[in-house]
Amino acid sequence: MKKILYYVNQFFGQVGGEEKADIAPTFVKESIGPALGFAQAVKGQAEVCGTMICGDNFFNEHQEEALEFLKKIVTEEKPDLVVAGPAFNAGRYGMACAGVVDFCLKHEIPVLTGMYKENPGVDQIAGKALIVETANSAAGMRKALPVLSKLALKMLSGEEIGKPQDEGYLPRGKRETVIVPERGSLRAVEMLIKRLNGEAFETELPMPVFDNVSPAEAIKDLSKACIALVTSGGIVPLGNPRHLQSASAQMWTKEDVSSLKQLTGSYMTVHGGYDPVYANAMPDRVAPLDILREFEEEGYIGHVYPYFYATTGTGTSVANARRFGQEIGAELKEAGVDGVLLTST
Repeated sequence: MKKILYYVNQFFGQVGGEEKADIAPTFVKESIGPALGFAQAVKGQAEVCGTMICGDNFFNEHQEEALEFLKKIVTEEKPDLVVAGPAFNAGRYGMACAGVVDFCLKHEIPVLTGMYKENPGVDQIAGKALIVETANSAAGMRKALPVLSKLALKMLSGEEIGKPQDEGYLPRGKRETVIVPERGSLRAVEMLIKRLNGEAFETELPMPVFDNVSPAEAIKDLSKACIALVTSGGIVPLGNPRHLQSASAQMWTKEDVSSLKQLTGSYMTVHGGYDPVYANAMPDRVAPLDILREFEEEGYIGHVYPYFYATTGTGTSVANARRFGQEIGAELKEAGVDGVLLTST
């Protein structure tokens, strides 16, 4: 009988909540949490050989160690398939599931996961593996498990997997050649007629949808304006005390720079997407607090906002980037900031 290894975080592994997010990985030869319902769904056709449980913080902050543990289990258990999640819209859990998926793909182990479409983990593995589309919270578990188990059995049996809308997984961006009765020109005309008549139709080539952000009004008088400094260049205090991720950021940081004339000497970069040598030597190259202080002294701007915001852009999902912008923007708006100098790398 085919063997399935199941991966869950500390919450679904029934260890605890946020207070247990730092626990190291463990393995039990039984079905825990969602693995139990999954095991019932595939009973008689496959079996769950065990559940790996790992804290979300531990996996994301000690990924090499977590994956070494996973490698040990895979070597011992030799599963035919690994299932991770579903993570719904839990960002750190989603990134951990994405890490499990990347590991399995690297070692040519069939793997399956489930997430909400805006989970940051989706961006990391989109197009690489099957991701069952779930609700944004664990309330959708009952709907997610049957889809996961059905796809798992198809993968194990080698059965052909249908279209995303039929099977319940997120589109992988693949275009496959299929034989249909009508040629393309006829299908295009039919879709056009339906559209003109206000009837429902389904395009064969969905287009991406992008945000359309209207620019803010220009600052009327810079000499009276409060300007804030924000960067996606990963600039943090020496030692990175808040543990900002070097890639695929899950958070942003906020530091009091009201007493500083420059960042050089007390700041560094943790960004994993560029050579850090010059930024570490002079962090103001990435986030120019020194120049803003000069503008402040010259009266070119009113004053510099006392807090500095930072995150890392490399690998960070659109969903997280949008959330960071909304959260930071809300703070700055409430504080009466007039403008933001937003720097990258």
